[in-house]
Amino acid sequence: MNPSSERAALRKTLRQRRRQLSPGQRIAGAEALADRLLALPDLPATGYVAGYWATDGEIGLHAFQIRLPAGLIYCLPLLHADGTLRFAPWRPGDPLVTNRYGIPEPDVHAEGALMAADMHLLVMPLVGFTAQCQRLGMGGGWYDRTLAFRRERPAPPLLVGVGFDEQQTAPIADAPWDIHPDLICTPTRTLHRCPSA
Repeated sequence: MNPSSERAALRKTLRQRRRQLSPGQRIAGAEALADRLLALPDLPATGYVAGYWATDGEIGLHAFQIRLPAGLIYCLPLLHADGTLRFAPWRPGDPLVTNRYGIPEPDVHAEGALMAADMHLLVMPLVGFTAQCQRLGMGGGWYDRTLAFRRERPAPPLLVGVGFDEQQTAPIADAPWDIHPDLICTPTRTLHRCPSA
């Protein structure tokens, strides 16, 4: 099996595992994740924090968003025509539209939205993760393209991949375009990437 087929099969398995979590496990997981994210030593006091709209069984960020310190502005991603993400401030009740993948995003024009480099903290969903802070996404490459500049320089933004503990997997072969998070947070653990990884 080639690496692309292996990743596709792994995604299918891990997405199914994530979907099998009960509503109670999801709610408790989101609350515990919020505690963990808010306790990060590198959590900024002011600035922009990018999150996401949870779909397909992804761990929710609602508890994290409503508990953010007053100086932090929560943003959601928007698809841009160039194949990267932009980010726009969003609060519950603000207008949303559905993008081509059926995911809600702020009802603003992507051309005027913020860039990833404007974020202080960027929280990314994942399908799977490893103990070495490898992140397996959905396979579209949106975050890898958006964050390609992080190959050349360190944070900011601090990149944090988040998921349920059940999404951990064995090490996977890196693709040349992969951007690894600085940290992986689950409801029970915070994993730190080795600087050489």
